[in-house]
Amino acid sequence: MSERNTWIRSLHDLGLAAWFGGSLMGAVGLNGAAKDEGGSEKAGARISSSGWAKWTPVNMAAIGAHLFGGGGLLVVNAHRVANQQGVAASTTAKTVVTAAALAATAYARVLGKKVELASSSDPEDIEKAEQHPIDMGRTRRQLACVQWVVPALTGTLVVLNALHGEQQRPTEQLPGMWERARSATHFMS
Repeated sequence: MSERNTWIRSLHDLGLAAWFGGSLMGAVGLNGAAKDEGGSEKAGARISSSGWAKWTPVNMAAIGAHLFGGGGLLVVNAHRVANQQGVAASTTAKTVVTAAALAATAYARVLGKKVELASSSDPEDIEKAEQHPIDMGRTRRQLACVQWVVPALTGTLVVLNALHGEQQRPTEQLPGMWERARSATHFMS
C-alpha cells in the first residue's frame, strides 16, 4: 500500500486539468473574445477557429496523458477495484463519463472544423466548404451547446477523481474491503 505512483497519477491529473481548463477557457475566453472583437459573425468564427486549431494538438496530448495515466492507475489499483466496496462503482462511473467526454470533445471538433471551413478565406477551404455545404446557423447552435458539455463532463471527472482520492484513505480502505468481503460471503450461504 505504500507504493507510490506519482508519475502515473501526475499524467492522469495534469491531463484532466488541461482538458477541463482548456475547454472551459475556450468556451468562455476564446469564443467570447472572438465574438466581441471579430466585428462580424464570419470574422469572429475565423478568430475562434484559429484559436481552437492551435489548441487541438495540446488538447490531444492532454487527453492522451489523462487516458494513459487513468489506465495505469486502474492497473495499480485493480485490487482496490475488485475488493473495496464502492470503488468498482466509482471506477465504472469515471469510465462512462470519460467516454462521454471523449465523444463530446470529438463532436465539438467536428463541428468546429465545419465552422472553420465555412468561415475561411483560404480558396482551398472555400472550395471544400462549397463541396460540403452546411447549415451554418444550425452548426453554430450545436457547437454553442456542446462547448459547454465538455467542461461539464470533465468537471464531473474532477469530482469523481476527488471521490477516488477519498476512497484511498486508510480509514476508507479497510472498512470498504471488509464490507465487500462480508457481502460476498452473504451470497455464498
